[in-house]
Amino acid sequence: MPDWIEINKDPKHIAHERQKAREMRSTQWWLAQLQKGICHYCGEKFPSDQLTMDHIVPVSRGGRSNKANIVPCCKECNNDKKYLTPAELILRRLENEENNER
Repeated sequence: MPDWIEINKDPKHIAHERQKAREMRSTQWWLAQLQKGICHYCGEKFPSDQLTMDHIVPVSRGGRSNKANIVPCCKECNNDKKYLTPAELILRRLENEENNER
């Protein structure tokens, strides 16, 4: 998979969705997600202060700040995921598995 993926960002969409995400950080729903302490991607358990809010479909790729698209994520997984969509994550994992088999 190439390292460069063209992203047509909409600054208004990004600003609006990031504001919604900031507001969600203080909701009971989000605080309950943090208390569970489980990273959505690696499944490891972490203290709540070591989890970040991640958009499954990144805001820069058209994702929304809603309960269906926001998950708790450890910092390592969040840094690894970057701007990738779920489909791109799967493709990257498959490529890595294929390369490891060689």
